[in-house]
Amino acid sequence: MIDDLDARLLALLAAEPRIGVVECARRLHIARGTAQARLDKLAARGVIRGYGPEISPAALGFGVMAFVTLEIRQSRGHDPVTAHLAAIPEVLEVHTITGTGDLLCRIVARSNADLQRVIDLIVSYGEIVRSSTIIALAEQIPYRVMPLVASAVASA
Repeated sequence: MIDDLDARLLALLAAEPRIGVVECARRLHIARGTAQARLDKLAARGVIRGYGPEISPAALGFGVMAFVTLEIRQSRGHDPVTAHLAAIPEVLEVHTITGTGDLLCRIVARSNADLQRVIDLIVSYGEIVRSSTIIALAEQIPYRVMPLVASAVASA
């Protein structure tokens, strides 16, 4: 669980990712050591997973985003397929899922023609039995977690 101070610290970092610990402490009216200890604890618990920049695939020239559901041969498990997918730069995320598919991938491509190339590369692995692709037309709500942070504090 997180408390109000954790939530305020996370909100500040989400709004201004380049802010330093000293400035966080100043704005939250807490000691620098308290801010650092809270950040360390949040990172150790896996609440904070990274401090890197948020990079736009579209700004890098990968303007097509799609979601691919993969059905795989179950005999060897997910690991070999996951290793194959991890070697493809256009594969941004892979999740094990329930339902008719086994894996859900978020992928990007430079164009629709390039998307075909990426899909062909994905399904070229022998352990993948079938794929289904959905092209994302527009992002309505970007990836976000701050409403979840607020909800976690409110329900505590």
